[in-house]
Amino acid sequence: MDQNYDVIIIGAGAAGLFCAGTARLRGKRVLVLEHGAEPGRKILISGGGRCNFTNRQVRAENFLSGNPHFCKSALSQFNPGDFIGLVEQAGIAYHEKTLGQLFCDGPAQQILDLLLARCQGAEIRLSTEVLEVSHTERFMVQTTRGTFFAPSLVVASGGLSIPKLGATGLGYELAKKFGLAVVPTRAGLVPLVFTGVDLPWMQGLAGVSVPARVKAGKRAFAENVLFTHRGMSGPAVLQISSYLAQGDGFSTDFYPEARLDEVLVEAKTRRPKAELKTVLAEVLPARLAAHFAGPEPRRMADFPDKFLRTLGAKLNAFPLTPAGNEGFAKAEVTAGGVDTDGLHSKTCESKTVPGLFIIGEAVDVTGWLGGYNFQWAWASGQAAGAAV
Repeated sequence: MDQNYDVIIIGAGAAGLFCAGTARLRGKRVLVLEHGAEPGRKILISGGGRCNFTNRQVRAENFLSGNPHFCKSALSQFNPGDFIGLVEQAGIAYHEKTLGQLFCDGPAQQILDLLLARCQGAEIRLSTEVLEVSHTERFMVQTTRGTFFAPSLVVASGGLSIPKLGATGLGYELAKKFGLAVVPTRAGLVPLVFTGVDLPWMQGLAGVSVPARVKAGKRAFAENVLFTHRGMSGPAVLQISSYLAQGDGFSTDFYPEARLDEVLVEAKTRRPKAELKTVLAEVLPARLAAHFAGPEPRRMADFPDKFLRTLGAKLNAFPLTPAGNEGFAKAEVTAGGVDTDGLHSKTCESKTVPGLFIIGEAVDVTGWLGGYNFQWAWASGQAAGAAV
């Protein structure tokens, strides 16, 4: 069996499969190595099984990276409209949710099928573990199913998030082996864990979701917040989690539509006999309103204006400091990764090892929740696939 290829791609996830398809369309002989038993496992579970495959509003500002400009080149070469075109060409029905997020109407399998169809002619070896990689005039990749050679190697092995799906640190190990720096990794887009006085009341609200605005420093997100048995989750919390270092706090505005201090004082004037719990329940979920109103049924007239103003102001900027997060087991993505300083932004090729490309989640480029990370996978896969 011929073991020589034009390009070997490690990882059959979103970035690796898209890269393989792009290279195949250029007539390259492609080998994809995947240690799992099936390709695209994270694709299949994404978006609640509907795959949030891109976002109409992708900009460089939607990504975290040591170099915020690095992603611009690849994203401009292959933008959301380009992937939407492939989706429409494949006859996949889709819909737009909030904030530009695009989902399949049907199962996420449709996106995986699209990618595999693009890869027609590429050889995809599943359940194949990479044992050793070396490079002289070309790359030699030793695996549990043979040794393979190619002048180009693409590392698309993903990050550390969701280890139950087979996530490993292989990409970082290979980068270090070839002299590339790796920015320390951490869980991104991850639920937050609370302890101490905050945990009991959050547990009492487990399952309650509320539209809110969370803010840490200059970064703010206005989406839903969800209370859990361990703390907080929901889109807004997942978004802000990527910007929090250990020990950092954030504020939550539980009613961004108005100043609650003014709402409460006005309600006292107009409806002095109404209970505080009743008034709060008009702007907050009932269980959340009951928590902040306290256990005793008290009328608005029973509260001094100063108390109502203080309560309202606090609910518009409620300070919270998590003890930590749920870790890679529950993280949507891995923040950090291969340092972009060692890669060419146009192609994702190593500046010091010609023929070595690193793409997707393995790179220190981490998108927001909402289809941004898939768009980075498509764009970086296209950039490398067009260059190998």
